[in-house]
Amino acid sequence: MRIPFEILRSEFLRVLLKLNMSQERAAHCANIFAENSRDGVYTHGLNRFPVFVELIKDGLIKVDAQPALANHIGLIEQWEGNLAPGILNATHCMQRAIDLAKEHGIGCVAIRNTNHWMRGGTYGWQAAEAGCIGICFTNTIANVPPWGGIDPRLGNNPLIIAVPRKGGHVVLDMAISQYSFGKLLQYQSNNEELPLPGGYDDSGKLSTNATDIIQSKRILPIGFWKGSGLSLMLDLLVTILSQGRSTEKITESGKEAGVSQVFICIHQPDTDITSRLIEQIIAYAKTSRLEKEDGAISYPGENTLKTRIKNIREGIPVDEEIWNKVLAL
Repeated sequence: MRIPFEILRSEFLRVLLKLNMSQERAAHCANIFAENSRDGVYTHGLNRFPVFVELIKDGLIKVDAQPALANHIGLIEQWEGNLAPGILNATHCMQRAIDLAKEHGIGCVAIRNTNHWMRGGTYGWQAAEAGCIGICFTNTIANVPPWGGIDPRLGNNPLIIAVPRKGGHVVLDMAISQYSFGKLLQYQSNNEELPLPGGYDDSGKLSTNATDIIQSKRILPIGFWKGSGLSLMLDLLVTILSQGRSTEKITESGKEAGVSQVFICIHQPDTDITSRLIEQIIAYAKTSRLEKEDGAISYPGENTLKTRIKNIREGIPVDEEIWNKVLAL
């Protein structure tokens, strides 16, 4: 089942307006949710929208709250998120980082007590569209065991790195687990096996069965011990820079709310030398022999652009059950 972008966005807007969100703020959130699905990140578009609505109803997302500047140290700003919608806080913070970078060459903005930003790549694209290199990351509720452990003690802390490019921005948007929890739920819903092991079953064996992994709560970090270490370091950075809550404190609350995030921008003037360097790196990567005859080598963000074009032309694929749930809100 496919739905045109405008219909998807208008339904999101309708629901958010019913929740007493202002027209401007509701329109921005609705657009981001629709764009996430448009770009193929269904787990943080339509599929996540009912959860967003529930968090608003539970009072964990304050629809009218605004972020407030708490402190600044040189080119570092610290903001209090006041539990405002994560999409709005993240857009604001990335714009502040862009503004600082445009003026000073680099800017770093950290925010505490904010909420889930949905697709982290949204803010990488935002930076790249502004002509800036963007780096951002967030902590989450504990859902990944540390290497050598069984119990979740690390967040699946997403990392985004974006580089502006005339022929299509290069945007890496990655979770710290082999598959995000949302992706596991998607495979579970479709009753499909994972292409590669994504965690462990209850007996401690690597598994491609999403249900077994969700039940064991042992999601596999990328690069095994390396992903475990990276997740810990990202939690340290966002907590220290924002002076906010760590994964431990978020987990103690029982709900993934009041998280900490960091947005860094570097202004790289668009020059022929810069463009040539970017193209050389991408072109060299693509000279590798293909593993499969019908395979392809893509830079981060390349497939996003292809999916975007296809979904605009053909409509956005939706989970019919979730779509009907949104229509009923």
